[in-house]
Amino acid sequence: MKYFLDTEFIEAGPEHPIQLLSIGIVAEDGREYYAVVDLIDLNLHLADDWVRDNVIKHLDFSEGKRRKVIAKEIIEFVGQKSNPSWIGYYSDYDWVVLCQLFGRMIDLPVGWPKYCLDLKQMAIECVNPVLPDLPDKIEHHALWDAREIKYRYDWLMKQYTISYIQEMEERTEGNRT
Repeated sequence: MKYFLDTEFIEAGPEHPIQLLSIGIVAEDGREYYAVVDLIDLNLHLADDWVRDNVIKHLDFSEGKRRKVIAKEIIEFVGQKSNPSWIGYYSDYDWVVLCQLFGRMIDLPVGWPKYCLDLKQMAIECVNPVLPDLPDKIEHHALWDAREIKYRYDWLMKQYTISYIQEMEERTEGNRT
């Protein structure tokens, strides 16, 4: 099963770990998971102006959850004994903060990969087309961004499949002449 991942986080330089603010996951089958981190687990004073203006002001901390609760809920959402594929967009930090919910990368649930596929890299492999935006999206909201990643992935796979079929047809046609 594919899971499309996005997070919002605070990045305050090398002397501070990346802090998860919120996480959105959309499963290939359409199920969704979203959580905001409890203020107890955050150092909001480390957030820069861009994060304050574009991310934090949209988060509802009244429903914040402890990081351990979020990790448990994600395992329940994905399934204890699954072999998920994770896909993000410019996903290096998203993957790091997801892994940190479980401790170290080697502490990830059994069967989980130690990597996340990146949609931007997939697009580059497909001649880097301009990916479509999800209609009516909310910018910098982890769940909406995860939805957009799935939307863009589905679009890219459709385009790539069509191009591949056309290429195979052209090759077959060339072999007949």
